[in-house]
Amino acid sequence: MVVLYHCVSARSFRPLWMLEELGAPYELRMLPFPPRVLQRSYLEINPLGTIPYLIDGETRMTESAAICQYLAERFDPDNLRGLAVRPHEPGFGAWLNGLHQGEATLTFPQTIVLRYARFEPDERKLPQAAEDYTRWFLARLRGIDATMQQQDFLSAGRFTAADISVGYALMLADKLGLAAQFPAAVTAYWQRLQRREAFGRALVAQHDAALAQGVSPRDASVD
Repeated sequence: MVVLYHCVSARSFRPLWMLEELGAPYELRMLPFPPRVLQRSYLEINPLGTIPYLIDGETRMTESAAICQYLAERFDPDNLRGLAVRPHEPGFGAWLNGLHQGEATLTFPQTIVLRYARFEPDERKLPQAAEDYTRWFLARLRGIDATMQQQDFLSAGRFTAADISVGYALMLADKLGLAAQFPAAVTAYWQRLQRREAFGRALVAQHDAALAQGVSPRDASVD
């Protein structure tokens, strides 16, 4: 069975959401955020101290978007759920682009905002950097906005793992109080994603697992 190490509403929410979309069996192991500081024993499992960390037999993975792609192949090889886009499909390039855009283009600048607006002690906070990277993130939504003015999802005319990747970036931005600045088409897209049953199940799963394992169900990475 897949084991997923996860912090509440952190990047590891991507593979958690993916597992729920797939209906795949998994064990969710909750960690306080940041685990490399608050649960040092985790470093014996994942020397990076980061999440997500996925174990599936001999497989070990740390990159949230790559894990989503892996899970699609692992648990739905015939792509019956349509979460992957195959090379012969017209939306294949857009799918790969969205899968990686969610992390590299949209989540990255938000990590700078989190660090220099919230995580660092007061003497090390950099308000200008946080403001600049907030603007950077919002500017990078232009591409998503242009796409969503024409279609409901990122590729192949259906919901896929690419939408999970980008959707998590929108989730994080919402928690940072940036949703009011989303373009209208992005707002509508984010609302569509939140209505998915698997998204709701993933939220419940992390909350219940956190309580059961003695971890705060609050999102310490943002609160």
